[in-house]
Amino acid sequence: MKTSTIVSDAGGRTLWAGAHRPGRMHDQSAVRTEGIDDLLDQFPDVRAKGDNGYRGLHNDHLDQVSVPPKKPAKDAAPEVIEAFEQARKAQSSARICIEHAIAESKQWRCLQRWTGRREDLPETIEAIASLVSDRAAIR
Repeated sequence: MKTSTIVSDAGGRTLWAGAHRPGRMHDQSAVRTEGIDDLLDQFPDVRAKGDNGYRGLHNDHLDQVSVPPKKPAKDAAPEVIEAFEQARKAQSSARICIEHAIAESKQWRCLQRWTGRREDLPETIEAIASLVSDRAAIR
């Protein structure tokens, strides 16, 4: 199965779907392959939120890419664990618009259980992303 990267704005509207790759390719490899890493270099005012798969991108672009905090060690002090939980919840709340954009594309019946040819999936994902994006612009 192929996976894709979806980019949304702060309102949860899909802006771009691409970086199609085999399911076994890491998120970090996909953003470098597609040139997203280079775009962040060219546009230092752009901000992004990602999940743990984008930690390397966060390390390369500390002021631009936000990821969840690292989990503390099992023997960490209770105040460290509490601080981690608060930071994780805050980051999760900020990312909810992204999760909604991803979920909106997955609601389309043809993506819920893909039965077509593998090589046709990226084009279908892009078509659905454009429809979702257009629909969000009307609201």
